[in-house]
Amino acid sequence: MTAFHTIAVPHDDILQGRLTLDVFAADLWEVYHRRGPEEYRDPDLFFQKTYLTDGLKNLFAVVEKRLKGQGGDPVIQMQTPFGGGKTHALIALYHKAREWGVKTAVIVGTPLAARETLWGLLAEQLTDSRARFEGFSAPGRESLRALLSAHQPLLILMDEVLEYAVKAAAEQVGGSTLAAQTLAFLQELTEAASILERVSLVITLPSSTLEQYDEQATRLFEQLKKISGRVEKVYTPVRDEEVGAILRRRLFSRVDEKAAAKIVNAFMDEAEQEALLPRGEESAAYRARFKATYPFLPEVVDVLYHRWGSFPNFQRTRGTLRLLGMVVHALKNSSRPYITLADFPLQEDEIRRELLKHIGNEYDSVLAADLLSAEAGARKANQEIGKAYQGLGLGERIASTIFMHSFVGGGGEAGATAAEVKRHNLMAGVPASVIAEVLNKLSSRLLFYLHEEGGRYYFSTTANLNRALTIRMENVTAEELRAAELDSLRKRVSGKVMRTFLWPEQSADIPDDPQPKLLILPAADPARMKHFVEEKGQTPRVHRNTLFFLTPHSERAPFENLLRRHLALSALLAVKTLSLTPEQRKELQDKEKQAARDLQEQIGSLYRLLYLPDPQGMALFDLGIPTYGGEQYLEERVYERLRTEGRLLEKLAPLVIKQRYLSNRDYVETRQLAESGSRTPGEPLVTGRHVWETCIAEGVRQGLFGLGELDENGQPQCRYFKEEVTPSLRSGEVLIRAEVCARQKTPESYTAPVVAPGTVSEPVGISTAVPTTSPVTGGVAVAPAAPGRNRLRIRFNLPFGKASSLFGLFNLLQTRFGKLHITIEAEGGSMSETEIEDKVRETFRQIGTDVEIE
Repeated sequence: MTAFHTIAVPHDDILQGRLTLDVFAADLWEVYHRRGPEEYRDPDLFFQKTYLTDGLKNLFAVVEKRLKGQGGDPVIQMQTPFGGGKTHALIALYHKAREWGVKTAVIVGTPLAARETLWGLLAEQLTDSRARFEGFSAPGRESLRALLSAHQPLLILMDEVLEYAVKAAAEQVGGSTLAAQTLAFLQELTEAASILERVSLVITLPSSTLEQYDEQATRLFEQLKKISGRVEKVYTPVRDEEVGAILRRRLFSRVDEKAAAKIVNAFMDEAEQEALLPRGEESAAYRARFKATYPFLPEVVDVLYHRWGSFPNFQRTRGTLRLLGMVVHALKNSSRPYITLADFPLQEDEIRRELLKHIGNEYDSVLAADLLSAEAGARKANQEIGKAYQGLGLGERIASTIFMHSFVGGGGEAGATAAEVKRHNLMAGVPASVIAEVLNKLSSRLLFYLHEEGGRYYFSTTANLNRALTIRMENVTAEELRAAELDSLRKRVSGKVMRTFLWPEQSADIPDDPQPKLLILPAADPARMKHFVEEKGQTPRVHRNTLFFLTPHSERAPFENLLRRHLALSALLAVKTLSLTPEQRKELQDKEKQAARDLQEQIGSLYRLLYLPDPQGMALFDLGIPTYGGEQYLEERVYERLRTEGRLLEKLAPLVIKQRYLSNRDYVETRQLAESGSRTPGEPLVTGRHVWETCIAEGVRQGLFGLGELDENGQPQCRYFKEEVTPSLRSGEVLIRAEVCARQKTPESYTAPVVAPGTVSEPVGISTAVPTTSPVTGGVAVAPAAPGRNRLRIRFNLPFGKASSLFGLFNLLQTRFGKLHITIEAEGGSMSETEIEDKVRETFRQIGTDVEIE
């Protein structure tokens, strides 16, 4: 598309950058004294750069009619907000009066001294003398009438009268003040003007008291309005819809309307296709507005004139002209077809300073951090989108758009909606979805001071918690992560059901005894595990079957991200220099607590790979994802799985010992028997010596075998049989076949014991056979199923708090049967749809299985 500056050609002073405030500062007093910028002094140049609004045309007509004695309003009061074009209108009337050949008196309150009198100044301008108007007391209506009547047709222009009145209030005049005398004079002046047929008085007042200094000024303002209330007529020289045309006329020498319409129509086509036009405004109306404000998008004028213009020290017309003049000058060589707020070059120091003087220099650091510095988040956003869009500077453009929308001087709703952001950044070949993507990156994690509230995005000097959190997360070191992970592990380990060692470094630190031990390692390292199993320091390990290893799953990224988040939240709460509102601090505290809870949930999902010693090396079991909300310690989960797999036994059946160890021999040493499980990888391991002691004592009592010792010839001597006994499991103590004990104890009456059906099997979940295991790389070593039932149906009511007790049973059933179907019926309570979605369905999604919920 054609560049805007070839369609709307800027005035020479704009192109050359002669943009001091004086260029845009309309000053009636300077014009009256033939001073100031030429564009105000020269009538031809003045009207060449002035857009004649309907209000201004009407003002000319009314005043001219009055001066010709054809009626019209004698007193005209103009009220506009600060910088709303009042002075410009007076200058236009001054030049018109000279064109009409009418005598003009000019009174401007700003340059007048406090002891100057308005009536003295008026008389001097009309008669070159202050005779009869020298004193500090108001002259009276008849004297004024005579003075004015002698100089008809007469136009009196009065500007900044309120400012003069404030100064005059400090001057005493007898028992009165000069301000009070001035108010009396103005009342007399308005009455005299209304009587005379060819005298026109035009006086300006602000539309509100926002610009005034104190309560006294407010009272004076109200009195000034009241004085002329009976005879005055209020005119507003500029309507809102004319502002764009005024700005365009002042900034550009000519506009190719046909070429401009082509640009506007192309924009409208794309904006309509993306549904980006303002809500509630017809397409035709917006098109007309854009043509009137071209090369500026209509919202550029709206934001500057109304939002920034509401700052007390931002003169609406003058301030907007100066700022837009600087922007046009900065963009005079760009290829942009039109100008939006996204094009505002905030990196230009002069433009930035012009804005900061209204909102505060503290925003300088905001702009540096988020938009202007080499490490600014707005620049980082450009690198995170498709290569086709990386050179467009979308990050900076979107941030600039939001920054310009972020401020309203007189209250009101600040910030830009997503639609406004997209409209200002609409470019050919760039879908609105790309702009939305960049906006999301900026608001969610890249911009430190960007906030979003109620669908509006805005900048503030208060840090954005999301961005602060992101920065802290990025700065977490590997050492901090490691320490935090270890700390999280400590909170999920109790050591009550099994001795547990966290991230052990040396094999010498692990005891070599028959007790089961869980070693939690930071990573799966087969060589290191083998070293721990086979050695204790520099000596071979005896009890090799007592070491079990728990390692994290390979998918560490989600857990580490959560760990970083928790560390960052804790760090932010500890930073005293971070400016936080009470609401923000409460939000941080809530997030930190939730992150801590999530960590305890996720540590079980991460540390779930269980390695067990096996005759062929190591057998691998995946414990799976723990149940949502479960509070089991890590070693408790391992303990249950070991029981399910028959690798850890809480109870031994005496009949199994008889059948396995005494079926083809007369005796077996109890110490060797007790240590066989702990020495041989892959063998079942009892939870402690008491398991053997209890089993042996029970077997002796039942007469399944006897307990004794070897004599000096190495022959078993039965000491206890069918009686209570406490085995010692010491060297030399032996279990003896029942037949041998019977012959030694009562040879004449021995009969083999009969065991009733059902009394020799173990409790559910306790395996009496050694499972056949082999090294696997991604699954569970499954023991072959013994002959028996090929289908089970189990119904039960689940006692509260006992759900975790079933996990081992479920694993056992899954290893024995090809398919395991589970139906859960829950009643007697309630659960919200949100909980069902976020907790129930999410759990099944994480384990990768479908679920039907009715």
